[in-house]
Amino acid sequence: MMNNRRSILAGVSVSVLALALSPAGQAAQAVADAIYAGGKIVTVNDLQPEAEAVAIKGGKILAVGYRNDVMKFKGAKTKLIDLQGKAMLPGFIDPHGHVFNTGIQAISANLLPAPDGSVNDIAALQATLKAWAAQNETITGKYGWIVGFGYDDAQLKEQRHPTRDDLDQVSTRLPVVIVHQSGHLGVMNSKALQMLGLTAASKNPPGGNIRRKEGGQEPNGVLEENAFFGPLFGLMSKLGPDANKALFAAGVNLYKRFGYTTAQEGKASLGSAATMEAVARSGKLDIDVVAYPDITVGAEAMKAPWLSRSYTQHFRIGGIKLTLDGSPQGKTAWLSKPYYKAPDGQKPDYHGYPAFTDEQVHGFVDQAFQKGWQVLAHVNGDAAIDQFIAAVRAAEAKHGKSDRRPVAIHAQTAREDQVQAFRDLGIFPSFFPMHTYYWGDWHRDSVLGAERAVNISPLGWAMQRNMIFTSHHDAPVAMPDPMRVMHATVNRVTRSGQVLGPEHRVSPWVALKTHTLWSAWQHFEEQRKGSIEVGKLADFVVLDRSPLDGDPMTIDTIKVIETIKEGKTVFRRAAGEKAAIGLPSCAESEPCIKAATFALNNAGVIDIHRHDH
Repeated sequence: MMNNRRSILAGVSVSVLALALSPAGQAAQAVADAIYAGGKIVTVNDLQPEAEAVAIKGGKILAVGYRNDVMKFKGAKTKLIDLQGKAMLPGFIDPHGHVFNTGIQAISANLLPAPDGSVNDIAALQATLKAWAAQNETITGKYGWIVGFGYDDAQLKEQRHPTRDDLDQVSTRLPVVIVHQSGHLGVMNSKALQMLGLTAASKNPPGGNIRRKEGGQEPNGVLEENAFFGPLFGLMSKLGPDANKALFAAGVNLYKRFGYTTAQEGKASLGSAATMEAVARSGKLDIDVVAYPDITVGAEAMKAPWLSRSYTQHFRIGGIKLTLDGSPQGKTAWLSKPYYKAPDGQKPDYHGYPAFTDEQVHGFVDQAFQKGWQVLAHVNGDAAIDQFIAAVRAAEAKHGKSDRRPVAIHAQTAREDQVQAFRDLGIFPSFFPMHTYYWGDWHRDSVLGAERAVNISPLGWAMQRNMIFTSHHDAPVAMPDPMRVMHATVNRVTRSGQVLGPEHRVSPWVALKTHTLWSAWQHFEEQRKGSIEVGKLADFVVLDRSPLDGDPMTIDTIKVIETIKEGKTVFRRAAGEKAAIGLPSCAESEPCIKAATFALNNAGVIDIHRHDH
């Protein structure tokens, strides 16, 4: 085995040296800008899984192999970087998240339950909101709202959503809005409902639901899907350009601290797309960000130079996003069979609801295929997956086969026949196995029942069909922590310590690929990212140890030491630093300073790298 490994490495080294020859056959030896050695280098390249050293030049990888061979590229000005026994891997590539919205999370009151927060009952939620409001009087004075993110009714002791009455105890003078951890629901107090004109006479919007007080039509404060998104986007529109740039910066900084060299904004509005473009033009982006505008409002954003497979100043628009249903943990996802336990106010045969009609979805997908746009479709429930499969099949029949790489985002309740359809149609699944930890018990006991719950995010069915796929965090639904993503992808252990669907567990090597090389493929970037190979970008992450070593049950304890984008360090953990708090870096303007202060005040509340479960 060692002889085979040595021959592979030697062969690679020879090929690298051959690349350094001039057309005349004389040595034109390239000189490296830097050489990394002294640690475990995991390449995520099946032909050369590990290396002793890596040389880089001009932001790209010049050589990979044994130390003695790579050191031949050392010159007088080459920096020799000692990894000090740490592990170096390809930089992490976000297969699905919301880097802009993660900035909103970073500057809101942290309502997450353990292990990412401390809100496990409604009294703690109320206390956290009051404390946040007291610490951020300049913000509440300017914008007039109290905002919290991340409550989860599945983890609250009361096992229910807070109501307007609960939030009225936080404030009756200021409007209060809190966002469910899924991002698909929210709650508002009486003042907020009054300001938005939501009354007993208000009708449910298409693809949304206003929950009512028992025995009447008066809103109880809980708003689902489109009934919530409209008011929330209205609130965000109050922020000025500088504040929006600060939110984006906060999200990017958080991603860098978790080892990401490529981030995704998986549902951009026109406003957020404009903000990201402006930051890119200013030259202040130092990792790549690929955005997918919402197809219902974002077609205007689909234009050059940003709509491209290449980045302009670290930003590009990669395609379009289509959201077909809601959240399984919030019980708004569209299922083909009823929920195991219907939510309050619904009949026993309740199975969620679609966001659009079949005709609308076929129209959206047809438009994307016609224009050559990659389409990312949010499909949690199997009924929504059926709808997307039908639309892709019809669009392909009309426009022909091509390498479009449509993506089924989440695909949590995908049936085995649907996984086969993914393979047949070239639909790329991006699964969400983090749910097995965060909501696995809830899915088994309340959402889906035991039979369906074991098959959420069915990686095993994809593996049986030799499919590649990705595994994501959907930040800000969960913190953008790749170690937690890989931990859940490998182990599928619930909060109560049970394994949910052991047949869908995968090896650490596969889990690592889902967040590097296969994520690059999903984004049409496999030729320049995702593995440590000659000619690819020098995008690296340094960890305190490799996720391939040690007990797989401890993967989530691994810490990011350094993030390197195209050979430049964009994050380095300070000695003794325990938590990674993402703060905005912004211009010296009043709204931006306030947004930064906003995040700074929350730094004592948000502990985003705890591993105490």
